Amino acid sequence: ARTLRAKFLASQSQYAEAVNGVLAILSNLGEEFPQDACLEHVTSTVKETQALLKDITKETIRSLPTMTDNTKLNAMKFMDLLITLSFYYSPMLVPLVACRMMKLTFELGYCKDTIPGLAHMSHAIMHYSDDVHMASWMGMLAEYLINGNLDEHSLRARLTLLCSVRYFVKPLQAAVGTVQNVYNSAQIAGDVDNAMLSLCVYCIVHIFSIPDLLGLHKKMVNFLYQMAKSKRISVLIGLMSYFNTATAFIGNEDSCGIDAAIELKTNNELFQIAEHTQNSLLMHNVIINQMYVHCYFREYLPVTDLAEKYQMSTRAKRVLDFYFVFFEGISALCLARDTKQDKWRKIGEKNVRYMTQLLEYSTWNFENKLDLLQAELHYLNNHHNMAELSYQASIVSARKHRFYHEEALACELYGIYLVENKMIAKGLEQLQNAREKYVKWGAAKKADAVKDFMDMVNQTANYL
Repeated sequence: ARTLRAKFLASQSQYAEAVNGVLAILSNLGEEFPQDACLEHVTSTVKETQALLKDITKETIRSLPTMTDNTKLNAMKFMDLLITLSFYYSPMLVPLVACRMMKLTFELGYCKDTIPGLAHMSHAIMHYSDDVHMASWMGMLAEYLINGNLDEHSLRARLTLLCSVRYFVKPLQAAVGTVQNVYNSAQIAGDVDNAMLSLCVYCIVHIFSIPDLLGLHKKMVNFLYQMAKSKRISVLIGLMSYFNTATAFIGNEDSCGIDAAIELKTNNELFQIAEHTQNSLLMHNVIINQMYVHCYFREYLPVTDLAEKYQMSTRAKRVLDFYFVFFEGISALCLARDTKQDKWRKIGEKNVRYMTQLLEYSTWNFENKLDLLQAELHYLNNHHNMAELSYQASIVSARKHRFYHEEALACELYGIYLVENKMIAKGLEQLQNAREKYVKWGAAKKADAVKDFMDMVNQTANYL
C-alpha cells in the first residue's frame, strides 16, 4: 500500500510528497538519507563505495550469500523505489542510495534488489567519480544478472536504460537498438510506465544523433497520443520539450500536427511546471532543449543565461550534461570574440578542457565536438592556421561518426569564420554545404536562416 501511494503521488507530479513519504518509511527501517547532501559528500561516498567494488566480477556476485534480514530486504525494496522517484525531485539522493544498496549487499548478501543497485551504481560512478570504464563494467554486470532472470523482462524494462552507460563510450547512435529492446520487454511485462519512458528516450537519442527530424517529428506525434491515452502525464510533459525542439528546427510551429486534446505546452510553460512541481528532470530537459535551439540559431547570450540558471538550480549530474558543455562552450567563445569580455573566454576555455577529458573515453562521441570548440578558441586567439585545420577536422569527424547535424553546424561556423576573414567565396561554399546538410537533417527553418545569412553576405559583397 505504501509503495502504491508513493507511485500515485509521483503520477500526480507530487514528487516532494512521494520522496518524503519513502524517506520516512526508510527511517523506520533504520536507513537515513540527507536530502540536502552537498556535492563533496556525494562524491566521497561514491568513491568509498567504488573502492569496495574495485575487483567485483560475475563470480563475486554469484558467490554472495542470500540476504535473509527481513528488515533490510524491505529497506532494499524501498531504496529502489526512492531512487526512481529521486530522478525527478532530488537527484543527489540517487548516488547516496545506490551506494547504500551496494554496501548492504556486501554486508548481508544478495537479493533481487541488488540488480537495481548495480545499475544505479553504474551511473553514480560515471557522474561522481569520472571512472567511465568502471561505470560501464557495473552496467554490464547488472545486464548479466538481468539476462535469464525469472523477472528478466520486468527488470530490463526498468533498468536497461540505466545500464546504458556504455553508450558514453560506444557510439551514441547504437543506443536506439537498446531502447527498442527495452520497449519490447516493457510490453511483454505489461509495464506501461517504462514502455512510455522508453519511447521518450528513443526520441532523445534520435534528436541528438539520428539525421531524420521529419520522421522523428511524426513518431513524436504518435508517441504523445499514446502517452496521453495511457495517462502517463509526467513522461508526456517530458517529451514535449523535445517535440518543441524538433518543431523549432523544422518550422511551421502553428501546424505542428498536434491537436488541442494533447494540450501541448511551450517551453516557458514547461519550465513553470518544473518549478511548481520541483521536477528537476523536467527542468533539465527544458533547459537543454532551449540551449540546443538557441545555440544552433546563433543566439548565444540566451544559451549562457540558461547554462547559468541550470548550474544554479542543481549540483546533480546527468547523462546529457556534456551537451551543456558543448552548447555553452560554443556560445561563450563566440561571445568572447564579439564582446572582448574575458569572462566568456574563461567559460569557453573551461569547457574545452572538459571536452578534452571526455575524448579519453570516446573518440566517436566527442572528437568532432572538441575539434569545433578548439576551432572557435583558435579563432579567438587569432591562430588562423590552427582554426582552419580544426574546423576542417570537426567537419570530417562529424561525418565519419555520423553526427550529420553537427557536421552542418561545423560547416556553418567555418563558413562564418571564412566570411569574417575576407574569404567570401570560400565561406559561401561552406555555408551552402551547411544549408544542404540542414535540409537533409529536416531542419528547414534552420536552413532558411543560413540562406538569409548567405543573402546578406552576397548583398554586402556586391555593395563593397
